[in-house]
Amino acid sequence: MKINRIFWVLVIITFSSVLFAQRGQTPGPQAAPGQQQQTGAQQQNQGVMGQQQPQQPAGQVTTNQKAKKPEGPVPLSEKEVTKEIKSSPAETVIKDVKERGVDFDMTPDIEKKLRKAKATDEVVEAVRQAGPKVRAQTAKLTMAGGGPTGTQSIPKEQGQAYDAIKTELDPDKAISMVNDFAQKYPDSSLLTYVYSFGANAYQQKGDVEKVVDLTDKSLKLNPDNLMSLILSISMMPQPQYLNNHKADQEKVLQQAETEANHALEIISKLPKLSSESDADYQRRVTEIGSQVHGPLGMIHLELANGGLAGPDKAELAKAEQEFNIAVTTTGHPDPRDYYRLGETYRMDSKWDDAIQAFTKAGELGQGTLIKTYADQQIGEIKKQKEAQGTPGKS
Repeated sequence: MKINRIFWVLVIITFSSVLFAQRGQTPGPQAAPGQQQQTGAQQQNQGVMGQQQPQQPAGQVTTNQKAKKPEGPVPLSEKEVTKEIKSSPAETVIKDVKERGVDFDMTPDIEKKLRKAKATDEVVEAVRQAGPKVRAQTAKLTMAGGGPTGTQSIPKEQGQAYDAIKTELDPDKAISMVNDFAQKYPDSSLLTYVYSFGANAYQQKGDVEKVVDLTDKSLKLNPDNLMSLILSISMMPQPQYLNNHKADQEKVLQQAETEANHALEIISKLPKLSSESDADYQRRVTEIGSQVHGPLGMIHLELANGGLAGPDKAELAKAEQEFNIAVTTTGHPDPRDYYRLGETYRMDSKWDDAIQAFTKAGELGQGTLIKTYADQQIGEIKKQKEAQGTPGKS
């Protein structure tokens, strides 16, 4: 059974809230803060997003500056979410969770507590997608490049609108803001990045057609926009998208492969941050690259499925290689990459390898449907092995 690899559905964006150190001025190379992580990176031809500027310790105030409270919504605690589930309609809980996020990650035990409080499936899923790990996964995407570097002067009004879009947690609001921005500032140098955030919002809603549509618009303005490239190649090889473009499947897969190779080329030339050691730089580059190798594996898996006389062995080998790179070059492998790797092994009759991959997918996907699907696959493989009397092959 195949599942769509829309691995950021309903994810919540976490970004720095400042675009430039000073509005209305032409910033220097370090004027645009990057992600809270110190490994933010930009497109090859645009340099690197600088690190977030140091802040005064809490409670200390400089002579010319008053202490400010942290900006942005404070994530809900498990206790607050549970209390709201008991006292408010599901729609209200979902709205608050999307807008504020939560400060905990979903586990089977937490899910049991939420369901005991009468949480609906929709509420549980919204909470799951609002956790720190999912937000961090989105940050991984954006640290590859999702904004201007500060090498050009941006009108204050446009900069403020851009900041509002990139920090908006509600996908419907973000989409509306993106449309407004595109209408008001059709010639803005920020528009390519605005379209990236619009594509991400549509991905949260599960609308793959709109994701590809907006990434196409973004890449026409800047072919090296790495955030849009990764979003695009993550959607095009998916069955949900390919089934809507059956007449052009081969063309779609070719385009996705071309974009993926271009993304890897950009990533390989990302400049090293002044604060990075060689090991840290290599770790950052491979971490970003892992987000490309997963989609490449999916491209080859779909091409393998297209064989007239059964699965194409050469394409299966390529898919296996790409999925293995995807799961071994990141500290936080996506369970869906392990699941697809299991599918690849199963198509190649590598039963034991397939069981191992599905088992890993289930372990990483605890509390999600991936765990359910992976267990089903393992059960089916074991039955198939018993029926054939096959000891398994690795």
